[in-house]
Amino acid sequence: MSHWTDAHCHLQDRFLSGGSEVVGDALETLARAYDAGVDRVVVIGTEAMTSREALAITELEGPVEIYATVGLHPHSALEDIQPIVEMARAGHPKLVGIGECGLDYFYEHSPRAAQRTAFATQIHLAHELDLALVIHARDAFDDLFDILRSEGVPERTVIHCFTGNSDEALGCLELGCDISISGVVTFKNAELLRDAVRLVPLDRLHVETDSPFLAPVPYRGKANEPAYVTVVGEFVADLRGESFHDVREVTAANTARLFRLPARQ
Repeated sequence: MSHWTDAHCHLQDRFLSGGSEVVGDALETLARAYDAGVDRVVVIGTEAMTSREALAITELEGPVEIYATVGLHPHSALEDIQPIVEMARAGHPKLVGIGECGLDYFYEHSPRAAQRTAFATQIHLAHELDLALVIHARDAFDDLFDILRSEGVPERTVIHCFTGNSDEALGCLELGCDISISGVVTFKNAELLRDAVRLVPLDRLHVETDSPFLAPVPYRGKANEPAYVTVVGEFVADLRGESFHDVREVTAANTARLFRLPARQ
């Protein structure tokens, strides 16, 4: 039996609000995911603490395979990036990517110059270690494309939680980036995003939850979790006029390729 893969989620304590009980919360969340038909997740780091926790979560035992990334989110671009560099270079066996990193000009919680510097550093790190690069991009595609052209796009790069339009999607694809779709695609006001999703080649497409954020309809307003990646995937399949079986199989294979995940047992 094949299963869905959640290409991007956050199961760390600050996101699950579990405090010292994060292990139990994560296990329960992953058990629900497996019951829903999800057997792989990638837990994403956003700064030093959540990156360390992402790596720790990969040690949990259960039916869901867990992998992790380490990275510095643009919101935290003023923080010291050296712990991220050290964690990445340590070579944890379940470390599969750098990020999420990138640019966010919508909130601008960090100065744009600091965001650009932190992003460029992490692009270099992905090149150095031959790891996938996970990019966050919001209202910043012109600068994003300029930096990627300047620094060189890592061979395996994904724009996570893509929320842009068709032209921006084509720009990402032309640079060699894959595109990952979250529950935002189900939102009523996301027609431009839906247009973009229709034109992305299936072999460049991923599905994710970005949980606990951005729960898809009909769960919007509630905490998101990896189990709901099935909702995202089936919505994408309907939107594109493809079978949910094909979307499940190909997106899972795409994410395995992107992060060089091992063959399923």
